[in-house]
Amino acid sequence: MANLKLNLTRDQLSTFLKDFEQIKQFERLFAVADTVATEPDTAGISVQAGNAQSAAEQAVGMVLSLSDEVLAHCAAVDAKATQGLDQTAKLAEEVSTSIGALESKINDALALLQSVSVNLDGVLMAPPKNEFKRSRYGSFYDTTTQTATVINTATTIQFNTTDLSHGVYIGTPTSRVYADTEGIYNFQTSVQLDSTVATAEEFYLWFRLNGAYVTNSASQVRVQGNNAEVFVALNYFFDLKAGDYVELMFSVSNLGVQLLASGAVAPHPGIPSIILTVSNNIGGL
Repeated sequence: MANLKLNLTRDQLSTFLKDFEQIKQFERLFAVADTVATEPDTAGISVQAGNAQSAAEQAVGMVLSLSDEVLAHCAAVDAKATQGLDQTAKLAEEVSTSIGALESKINDALALLQSVSVNLDGVLMAPPKNEFKRSRYGSFYDTTTQTATVINTATTIQFNTTDLSHGVYIGTPTSRVYADTEGIYNFQTSVQLDSTVATAEEFYLWFRLNGAYVTNSASQVRVQGNNAEVFVALNYFFDLKAGDYVELMFSVSNLGVQLLASGAVAPHPGIPSIILTVSNNIGGL
C-alpha cells in the first residue's frame, strides 16, 4: 500500500482549524494514519489473528463457564426458594391449625363464662340462705336430798349430774347454769318435795339471774302434814347474753320441808330431787 503524506501547509490547515494546538493534533493524527497505511507484515498479521481467535475462544469458554455457574446458582436459588415456600406453607398450615384450636378454646371459655354468668345471676337473685346455728341445750339433775339450813332464807338448788349439754352447762358453784350464746332460753324444772313434820308448811321457788332475783318469777306451795310428797313444776323464758347464768332459789317455813331424792325401787327408776332442762330453739335458725 502507498505511503500517504500530508500535503497541506499549516497556513492551509489554519483555514479550517481554530488554533495552533488543533493544527498540531491534526498533524499527529495524520502521521498515525500514514503509519497504519504502510504495507503490513503478512506473517505478523497471521500470528495476531491466531492470538485473537485463541483469546476469543477463551472468552467464549469463560462466558459458557460463567453461564453454567449462573444456571447452577439459579437452580440452587430456585431450590431454596421452593424449600422456603414449602416451609412457609407448612408454617401457615400449623398457624391455621393453632388458630383453629385457639378459637375453639376461646369459644369454650366464652360458653363457660356465659354459663357462670347465668348461674351467678340466679345466685344473686335468690334470697340468702339462713345461717345454720345449732340449738343450745342442757339437761341436769341432782341425786341428793337438799335441805335449807335456816328457815325463811333464800337457798340455792344444786346440780350434781349433767345428762345432755351443748352450749348450756353447770358452772361453779354447781347452782349456776350458764349459756355460751345469746338467745331466748326456756328453763323447765320439776322439784320433788317432801315434809317430815305434821304441820302445814310453806315452800317457795323462784329464779335468780346473774345474782339478782327475777321479778315475778316465784311460786308458792303449801305442804300438808308428815310424809306429804308434792311434785312442783315451773318454767320461765330468759333473754340471755353469752356468759349469763341462771339459778333456782328456794325457801321453807320449816326445815322439815325438803327436796327429796330416792333411789330406784321396782318398778320405777331413781327420783332426783330436781330436774332442769334448758333449750334455746325458740325462733332460732
